[in-house]
Amino acid sequence: MVSFADRHIGTTADAQRQMLDALGVSSEPADGSPVEALMRQAVPASIFTDACESGVPAAATEAEALAELRALASRNTVNRAMIGLGYHGTVTPSVIQRNVLENPSWYTAYTPYQPEISQGRLEALLNFQTMVSDLTGLSTANASMLDESTAVAEGMLLARRASKAKTDVFVVDADALPQTKSVLATRAAAVGIELRELDLAAGAELPAELFGVFVQYPGASGRVWDPSAVIDAAHAVGALAVVAADLLGLTLLRSPGSLGADVAVGTTQRFGVPMGFGGPHAGYMAVRAGLERQLPGRLVGVSQDAVGHPAYRLALQTREQHIRRERATSNICTAQVLLAVMASMYAVYHGPDGLRAIASDVAGKAALLRDWLVEAGAGIVHDAFFDTLNVRVPGGAAALVARAHEAGILLRQVDADTVGVAVDETTTVTDLHRVAVLFGGRQERVFGRVGGDSTGALPEALLREDEYLTHPVFHVHRSETAMMRYLKQLADRDYALDRGMIPLGSCTMKLNAATEMAAITWPEFAQLHPFAPVDDVEGTLAMIDQLESWLVEVTGYDAVSLQPNAGSQGELAGLLAIRGYHRANGDEHRTVCLIPSSAHGTNAASAVLAGMRVVVVATDELGNVDLDDLRAKIAEHAENLAALMITYPSTHGVYEEQVVEITSAVHAAGGQVYVDGANLNALLGYARFGDLGGDVSHLNLHKTFAIPHGGGGPGIGPVAAKAHLAPHLPGHPQAQKDVHAGGHVFAGGPVSGAPYGSAGVLPISWAYVRMMGADGLRHATAAAVLSANYIAARLADHFPVLYTGEQGRVAHECILDLRPLKEATGITVDDVAKRLIDFGFHAPTMSFPVAGTLMVEPTESEDLGELERFIEAMILIKAEADAVAAGRWPADDNPLVNAPHTAASLISGEWAHAYTREEAAYPVRSLVATKYWPPVRRIDNAYGDRNLVCACPPVEAFS
Repeated sequence: MVSFADRHIGTTADAQRQMLDALGVSSEPADGSPVEALMRQAVPASIFTDACESGVPAAATEAEALAELRALASRNTVNRAMIGLGYHGTVTPSVIQRNVLENPSWYTAYTPYQPEISQGRLEALLNFQTMVSDLTGLSTANASMLDESTAVAEGMLLARRASKAKTDVFVVDADALPQTKSVLATRAAAVGIELRELDLAAGAELPAELFGVFVQYPGASGRVWDPSAVIDAAHAVGALAVVAADLLGLTLLRSPGSLGADVAVGTTQRFGVPMGFGGPHAGYMAVRAGLERQLPGRLVGVSQDAVGHPAYRLALQTREQHIRRERATSNICTAQVLLAVMASMYAVYHGPDGLRAIASDVAGKAALLRDWLVEAGAGIVHDAFFDTLNVRVPGGAAALVARAHEAGILLRQVDADTVGVAVDETTTVTDLHRVAVLFGGRQERVFGRVGGDSTGALPEALLREDEYLTHPVFHVHRSETAMMRYLKQLADRDYALDRGMIPLGSCTMKLNAATEMAAITWPEFAQLHPFAPVDDVEGTLAMIDQLESWLVEVTGYDAVSLQPNAGSQGELAGLLAIRGYHRANGDEHRTVCLIPSSAHGTNAASAVLAGMRVVVVATDELGNVDLDDLRAKIAEHAENLAALMITYPSTHGVYEEQVVEITSAVHAAGGQVYVDGANLNALLGYARFGDLGGDVSHLNLHKTFAIPHGGGGPGIGPVAAKAHLAPHLPGHPQAQKDVHAGGHVFAGGPVSGAPYGSAGVLPISWAYVRMMGADGLRHATAAAVLSANYIAARLADHFPVLYTGEQGRVAHECILDLRPLKEATGITVDDVAKRLIDFGFHAPTMSFPVAGTLMVEPTESEDLGELERFIEAMILIKAEADAVAAGRWPADDNPLVNAPHTAASLISGEWAHAYTREEAAYPVRSLVATKYWPPVRRIDNAYGDRNLVCACPPVEAFS
């Protein structure tokens, strides 16, 4: 029987022998593994681990893994969740579930760094930004945040840097979501911000000095009130106002912008994205005019292509952490694109009238529940509310919540005397009746349809009067036929793994197998509230325990927290654990973090956000950490050394021979070692971070463990640590369990809103490890390293490979140096990247970590035929560049500088170029049958930044 690993790994045994022969490596080593000899050449002997017994179970078949997941799912109970707190039941339209969430054209795409082949998802994200901007009443929204709580934290940091107030005081609404308060406390403590919690709705006065104020609208209690006076008072002392607003509520309520807010944040979860036990969901952030360049994360803008046609791209990229490093204002490296697309399409499908109708239905049902509860003699805490009621039950809250649970309804115990009840899109009138009975209401009642145009218990002075979602895109896709075709049209404009290889170095674009994806839409996983009682989530907690233990096993650490919902958040969590450890030991002065100059920008940004001071360590001509400079920096900062951050294999794609010497030197000086887990794909099964001397690492589940990139999110970045750091890993006050794999209790502050981060997609990584088994994981690593070395060897005569290890081997990726090509021919790395589109490829990573280079990572998923297709394309592009240098084509008119070529460019008007249409469109004959046509020509990036437009352009722009 063919194993799952055989399906996942693209190169067959015969292909691997052929590749090894090309590398001059014996394909018949003594142990019988055809790639083992290559791995022994690439991986330093000091860290190389032979295959041995593992705590990861032997591989299951796909059917067996699904059966085990079904058994775990059956241990969960999906009760009617009426807890609220930013997580609500919602109806995902089937046309969106099938054509986005379950569609590899959407979930296997990558961040749109090559915008010409990302126009579909960029348009979807522009819809998202327009939706958020319209509903919040603010001029510019970004392309999503990680979740609501982290968005509030980013809003706090934005307010601090944008305010002219000379103070560290930030005021927090007492009625904020409890998980948001916890995340704010974690983030504020690290950077010296003083939080002051005040009951703003009750009239508490602001302090004389503050740089910002945060308001929850509506509040966690459900209360709706007018915060404009508080916002005005904040502005009067030079502070900024951050408002977390419920987007569905904003279809009926006045917008934050109309109330004077500078920043609006929140979540789009209830726009058709399942609760998923806490995530992944797309948070949002919008800002008033003048703050655009302060926005963290990604921002989609409208520009134009080479012939002046409208085209989308990521705007203002100089704001991003990978460029600004320790000067970055945020460490966010990703977004929640797949979920943002779902939320935007929910708005496209329903339109403003449909969203208003859903909100009216929710508000009307909440008001009806209020009436029935009052009739039963219950006291309602707040008169004005949208969807959430706080109900007084003196001394009886715990008992009532327990009775509700027995009846299949989840309510929230606010305190001993108060119960919270939240109504959402999925709540039925029968549910309301059952709740009313729990509070002593009538057992029998006759009722009909509720909703209509009701505004429920919202105060008239706060009702919304302005229009929103007026762009045609929110009005023309009402039928399922129209919606299906729109989603297909957008997908066809994009390039994803369902079209071909995405050889992005540092990004590991391996296949996300269909069986791995299957369970995420099962109701037993998808419909769980993150704060559901422990009895309801036994299956998910068991799955989490198993996944934690497997990750501990393969990394050589002692504990894993799955809470960080992106790699950048995992970095931050690991550094905060180091900070907590030093402080617990009385070493508050240990704040220096050593970071190699080659490191990814998130490393430096995360260190700053963890309250550390970055000191850069040089790298040598081979791309390794410069040991002499490292020793000098350790000696200089020994007393204050907190940590070293390194990536292994290195950011340059090589296995550093001296890694153990490096980690030992840091430990000898009292520092801790953070090993960035971005490149674990090249190590799994052959070495473990913990054995290299690592104390803590984050792991990119969306890279090594097959969670989809989804066009730029979701990402998951669990943090793994040795036992001495485990107590400082992120915990959560609302977590269902205290003890984690290995018996560890996490007491660090939370870094995301949900106890287990993006738990809704953890079944993907669980299934990947379960079906690969320890042997499959090891074989995947070897296959990835073999493919990278094969490409490096085959292209070495055409493009120099910039860095290799001591035996001339690379790790899982190789850096091709295009600087000599530019010097000889004038052809740039941009020209090569855009010409690859004409060959039907997504370009490798451009100019990182070295300007003027391409970093190629083929992954283990690609077969030999696809590798050869890429090699052929690169060799032919080199020949085209040489033809330019030889004068066959002019330097300003050749297939490279004019790439990519659209179908329209080939058939419109006279063909006046120095090369033929065939040379432009079909540089290899195989493309005739399989051609991918980019929808736009090369995009003018500078134009888009000079003329910043971050919302849907008018239809006339495309005429």
